[in-house]
Amino acid sequence: MNSLTGSRFSAPLNPIRQWLESLEIRNPQVARSLCKLIPASCPFEREIKFLDRTIVRIPPLCKLNPFYEQIVCIRFKSLTYLADQCGEDVTLYC
Repeated sequence: MNSLTGSRFSAPLNPIRQWLESLEIRNPQVARSLCKLIPASCPFEREIKFLDRTIVRIPPLCKLNPFYEQIVCIRFKSLTYLADQCGEDVTLYC
């Protein structure tokens, strides 16, 4: 396999992925902190403009992170916990 996401390269990371996926959010303060810490969108994606014309577009590089899916899932779990269990308005974090 030529891809970095191939099983040969990702197999050593699977225990960390499984641990991240198994995390449960049970504390409102932790959930709020995670929602603030984990951005809603990739912070690296940018468009550089000059006189209303896009000169360069930097694509989102977050998907290069081998734990991207798990981190996004943790943020979603935190938002869901705050909304469903705590009855909080989560639009502040969106």
